[in-house]
Amino acid sequence: MDSNRPLLLQSPRTPNDQEFPTLPVFPELPKSKSSSSNTVTFSGVEYGIQVDNKNSSNSSTTSSSSKSIMSIHSMSSNKRNNSVTNSGSRKSVRYGSKGGGGGDSDGLSMSQRELRDEDARLVYINDPDKTNENFEFFGNSIRTAKYSILTFIPRNLFEQFHRVAYVYFLIIAILNQLPQLAVFGRYVSILPLAFVLFVTGVKDAFEDWRRHNSDKVENNRLASVLVHDGSFADKKWKDIRVGEIVKIKTNETIPCDIVLLSTSDSTGVAYVQTINLDGESNLKTRYAKMETGLKIQPRFTGLIKCEKPNRNIYGFMANMEIDGKKLSLGSTNIVLRGCELKNTSWALGVAVYCGRDTKAMLNSSGAPSKRSRLETRMNYEIIMLSFFLVALCTITSVCAAVWLKRHKDELNLLPYYRKLDFSKAKVKDYKYYGWGLEIFFTFLMSVIVYQVMIPIALYISMELVRVGQAYFMIEDDRLFDKATNSRFQCRALNINEDLGQIKYVFSDKTGTLTENKMEFQCASIWGVDYSSSKASMEDEQTEYSVQVDGKVLKPKMKVKVNPELLKLARNGFRNVEGKRIYEFFLALATCNTIVPLVVDTPDPDVKLLDYQGESPDEQALAYAAAAYGFMLIERTSGHIVIDIHGERLKFNVLGLHEFDSDRKRMSVILGYPDNSVKLFIKGADTTMFSIIDKSYNMDLIKSTETHLHSYSSLGLRTLVIGMRELNTSEFEQWHASYEAASTAVFGRAAMLRKISNHVENNVCILGASAIEDKLQHGVPEAIESLRAAGIKVWVLTGDKQETAVSIGFSSKLLTRSMTQIIISSNNKASCRKSLKDALERSRKLDAVSTQIALIIDGGSLVHILDTDHEEELFQLASLCSVVLCCRVAPLQKAGIVSLVKKRTSDMTLAIGDGANDVSMIQMADVGVGISGQEGRQAVMSSDFAMGQFRFLVPLLLVHGHWNYQRLGYMILYNFYRNAVLVLVLFWYVLYTAFTLTTAINEWSSTLYSIVYSALPTIIVGILDKDLGRSTLLRYPQLYSAGQRNEAYNKKLFMLTMADTLWQSMVIFWPPLFAYWKSTIDVASIGDLWTLAVVIIVNLHLAMDVVRWYWVTHAVIWGSIAATFIAVMIIDSIPKLPGFWAFFHVANTGLFWALLLGIIIAALLPRLVVKFIYQYYFPSDIQISREAEKMRQYQRVAENQQIEMLPVSYHQQTR
Repeated sequence: MDSNRPLLLQSPRTPNDQEFPTLPVFPELPKSKSSSSNTVTFSGVEYGIQVDNKNSSNSSTTSSSSKSIMSIHSMSSNKRNNSVTNSGSRKSVRYGSKGGGGGDSDGLSMSQRELRDEDARLVYINDPDKTNENFEFFGNSIRTAKYSILTFIPRNLFEQFHRVAYVYFLIIAILNQLPQLAVFGRYVSILPLAFVLFVTGVKDAFEDWRRHNSDKVENNRLASVLVHDGSFADKKWKDIRVGEIVKIKTNETIPCDIVLLSTSDSTGVAYVQTINLDGESNLKTRYAKMETGLKIQPRFTGLIKCEKPNRNIYGFMANMEIDGKKLSLGSTNIVLRGCELKNTSWALGVAVYCGRDTKAMLNSSGAPSKRSRLETRMNYEIIMLSFFLVALCTITSVCAAVWLKRHKDELNLLPYYRKLDFSKAKVKDYKYYGWGLEIFFTFLMSVIVYQVMIPIALYISMELVRVGQAYFMIEDDRLFDKATNSRFQCRALNINEDLGQIKYVFSDKTGTLTENKMEFQCASIWGVDYSSSKASMEDEQTEYSVQVDGKVLKPKMKVKVNPELLKLARNGFRNVEGKRIYEFFLALATCNTIVPLVVDTPDPDVKLLDYQGESPDEQALAYAAAAYGFMLIERTSGHIVIDIHGERLKFNVLGLHEFDSDRKRMSVILGYPDNSVKLFIKGADTTMFSIIDKSYNMDLIKSTETHLHSYSSLGLRTLVIGMRELNTSEFEQWHASYEAASTAVFGRAAMLRKISNHVENNVCILGASAIEDKLQHGVPEAIESLRAAGIKVWVLTGDKQETAVSIGFSSKLLTRSMTQIIISSNNKASCRKSLKDALERSRKLDAVSTQIALIIDGGSLVHILDTDHEEELFQLASLCSVVLCCRVAPLQKAGIVSLVKKRTSDMTLAIGDGANDVSMIQMADVGVGISGQEGRQAVMSSDFAMGQFRFLVPLLLVHGHWNYQRLGYMILYNFYRNAVLVLVLFWYVLYTAFTLTTAINEWSSTLYSIVYSALPTIIVGILDKDLGRSTLLRYPQLYSAGQRNEAYNKKLFMLTMADTLWQSMVIFWPPLFAYWKSTIDVASIGDLWTLAVVIIVNLHLAMDVVRWYWVTHAVIWGSIAATFIAVMIIDSIPKLPGFWAFFHVANTGLFWALLLGIIIAALLPRLVVKFIYQYYFPSDIQISREAEKMRQYQRVAENQQIEMLPVSYHQQTR
């Protein structure tokens, strides 16, 4: 065999100086089966068969940005980015195979296109003047603030006037400035709008001031920049220019996007942490070219031709010319702004993107803006009120025109029309414009008088209430995750109330339902099952340790081991079985991107090895290998050091084929100390079994498949491990083609993929691994509560069917009593038939009230989401209690959410923790991100963020319920309180010859919505609770009130308006008739009407308050007191009309008798109706509320005397 061993070459990961290669890249080779079909593309883009989408996406995307310089630049990152972009675009998106494939094709075409000068950015290394000579690139100063001193007022006003209601009130204020239409004082009419604009502007200014301060601190940070004399000088970040060479020291932050030129490591490796960029704390590897690493610092010269700035943080395409040689650059050669240098003394890099051009700044936009469903429905009522307002104005203007025509000759003498001014020499008569113009002018004046019918204060009140609600959600200790020390985050203040109306929850599995903390459990090696069923695992977790320089070195994480397997692993090559086990664990220890870091402990003689990896799966496998005696000690760009039961071996890394979503596997080519070369590979069973050597014993394959099935049934995540030995000719052919493709400037990704598909063939299966991802604490109980609340929970995962079903049972998503309907088809015809048969069967089962669980895989969704069968799938899913989608791609997740949104008005919520969940989160009405192990991509794209899935229960059932009930009531109340005042004004117009004269002082009319009645509704909207937390959690059925729109609907709106009509009539006519023949003037009666309106609307609110706090008492009774004080102050000013009116009328007993009688008569019908409704027709909420009030809740609950109607009953009665 020695004769066939190839001569070891220097690792192609760190090549020597090479000209452009012209070697062929296997043009004659057939395409691999595993990379051609749509089914493979969309059956789940995960790292291995059991790796959920987010892990896979994380693994695939980060791998393309953090592994070796010569490795495959996976196109999966392009897919994910295109998926996210497409999901938010206006174009029609197909979510099946075509929709998902687009990303790949786009990325491929980009990699195949050579960078032309006009399409590229030219960066002259260490020559910023020449770099910026032809085109001045952006400086490194950043600006996240929205406004400047000059642009704040115009831009902020422009943004605020996007609300149509604000435009309406602006028009009203402008009309009131015209002499013919002046009803109120010119300045008084502007006050309400100005107040709202001012409050919102102050809030926006404060937020922007904080952003300005943050920008100032960031821009004034210092970095070391190479100057002309060859030394490094400190320079502010904002002054760094494209083309300058920057020196970064360990633990320092990268000031701009730089291409690495040299590092303190002789192989050019640098370790960076991207936590500020994507939230991931694990280390990534970046590489400097050997050609630049050997140069002396002052002589760094050359030209970099790179792509123009773009948002793709996982890809980079460029080439560099050094000393007449052209070198290719990829994503592993660039370090982005915001990353931190770790475990590397120093690194040198040339700035290629600065300031606004950096990828971090281009990706700094937040989640897409979403609009509350309640606010959307509110617009219909505002339109109705607008029509009602038009009707009032029309009645007033027509009646006024008729009256004017009849009395046009008497206008100089009649009350309300005397416009003669005898103080001037020339007295002008009242000018009559004619019937048409009088109708027009009167109509516009009516709009001004009745303007408060459209409540401008409602918008600012809703914003303040949402801020208050968000504060209490954030401060809720029950939403605080102690494990991650993270509080609940409210990232979208405008959809708080939507949390109380959710009908569908779409959940990711790994990291969302599970902890995403992997633990090695089982292994199948050459057809032998080494699991807990064969031999009991040790109770104590075992750790392996070695001696290094007199120090004890051991893995940071302990792993349970199988005693039998551990004994065999220690025997080494004593038998065939030992050799197979040796190769299996060697594959686990080497086929990864793990970076071992040495961590200090309190004991100076003991050090810990912390394995930093691309995903928790890799870490778990590396720790498992270490527990069985195969400890990864060191990894560089060219070699790996493994301690195997005390013997330290060094393997040269000759090549690494990274994971990508097409192949769904990764491989590493190792050079052994004896000069032999082997390829180790791991991946999903669907791809691994298609590349095995057919000459091997098929019984071994069948045994491995059986073990995989049993592991998956236990809910474990599985990977298949394989190996291939390469002879001299195979290695040399691969090596030449690999180097040619790795240094290609264009078409690199396609060429590398083709090479990997060729070499990853005729593989010998070593075995399979099984990793457990435990459920998060409280997940089964949370899902049970959500389903009891009438919420349908759909789980969308990239795992295989058996794993997903097992997790479904353990999480109580599935029950043994459910009938499972499984759709798994690989072509359109069978998929169509399966869907049709399933729909017919479901209808029969639904007729006999049988619970149904639909289980469908990504391959079937490829054909459904790209065809006209979406409606049939929705009908089928609507009949099911549970829907479980297996092996789905990120874009398919968004497609499933879209499927439901387009066909129902029910609210949807998507929850996930990984980058591949972003499109789903943004597609749903409400997006929730889990701040877990997979970085912060999901969190940064979400509306709300929290640490655990179980927090969804208090978030929806408690805070969601409260928020919806409060906002729904507040909207109706604001309509009511404004309509009462408008109707009182309207009734008065009927007795003033339709002249739109108002008895209520113009200042009181203005202060009504701002001072007299605004604060109570805001405080109640923030603090009131119709039910206690324990009641809402004990009886999840109470949540369905929000799903049925019980707090805000057309029926309640009409009843509220009817009550408003009655109260306005009671307020207006008794004082009018009581003072009809008296000497009391109009201003005095107007004060009575003002006080009556304010007292009644505040008492109306008080009648509906459930939880009273001291601040509630203060604002309600304080508003009434403030009204009395304000009326007295206004009537004490001689220049204002109605001077001393209140003091004149308040001296009589009739005034107080009328005030008391009006209050009783106005509110008595409401009190009677509420009593009858709650006593004879109580709802679940009212029953529970009364039990709480009577302090009998605990006794009644224990005796189970509170009987809730099932959710299905409400659905049948809708």
